[in-house]
Amino acid sequence: MRGLLVLSDFCEDTEALSTRALLKRAGIEIDTVTINESKSIQTAYGLQVEVDYHKDEIDLDDYQFLVVPGGKYVALILEKDTYIKSLVAHFHLEQKMLAAICAGPRFLGEMGALKNKHYTMYPGLQEEKFSGVYEADKKAVTDGLIVTGRGAGATLDFALEIIKNIQGSDKAKQILKSIAF
Repeated sequence: MRGLLVLSDFCEDTEALSTRALLKRAGIEIDTVTINESKSIQTAYGLQVEVDYHKDEIDLDDYQFLVVPGGKYVALILEKDTYIKSLVAHFHLEQKMLAAICAGPRFLGEMGALKNKHYTMYPGLQEEKFSGVYEADKKAVTDGLIVTGRGAGATLDFALEIIKNIQGSDKAKQILKSIAF
């Protein structure tokens, strides 16, 4: 199974990079893609990262799941973005797994993917129009093909939920052991 992780300027470092690292550790293929003009992004805390692909270089049919990290970029681009929303719509329509953390689930909510779903996200960002069930006290929630995480402090739980969905609970436990948790 191959996933796509969206990276943009000001994405949250831990949510993006640690999720990717944990998925790689589990042997899950995960590519990074950006909406930036160049293939270089600067994270919320100033790290320069070279992504794998520019948005024009990928074929969405090559991917079985999408990961959308949070960060201040979400507030900066949510209203004007069309690309990330189109990614979410594509994966949702194709009934492929969608995973988003912190402010990232706002993209899922905007595209109707949270309707009638249990989800979590950064406290205070949930909206009634998402028409789902907000789980305020959960670090990570899986409901069908939707995986959501609360925020940077829940990145490990979030990544493990993705791993469980793809490779099962035993693999998630193995990853926990491998990082001396």
